[in-house]
Amino acid sequence: MKDFTLSGTVAMSYEETVERVRGLLAEAGFGVLTEIDLAATLHAKLGVEIEPRIILGACRPALAHQALELDPRVATLLPCNVVVAAADGGATVEVFDPAVMSEFSLALAEVATEARTRLSGMMNALANDQENTDAARA
Repeated sequence: MKDFTLSGTVAMSYEETVERVRGLLAEAGFGVLTEIDLAATLHAKLGVEIEPRIILGACRPALAHQALELDPRVATLLPCNVVVAAADGGATVEVFDPAVMSEFSLALAEVATEARTRLSGMMNALANDQENTDAARA
């Protein structure tokens, strides 16, 4: 699979990195709309322990609006997720690479074709069942 993130590792602590990323997002014109503490969520829901990891849902409204005007389905990809995770003596930062959005239809074409064929077959079978039921009633 093609790499779909932009990533880097820093020597700052996890906490420092989270704050730095927030600041850099703001400087780039992004606001943080959502925040998911994966470590806390997984601990609460599953009782598992993982290294600190947070997902920041970042959005630059003007860019989001432009993308939505071109294709409203892009809403499924919003906001842009920025992940900060604790790593050995530092932290990693990963961001979904927006350039990948333009490749989704090509990358998923084979899978989408198979899924559509299967779903179309199911719908055709359903239509045939209805026709057979209607014919039997007549």
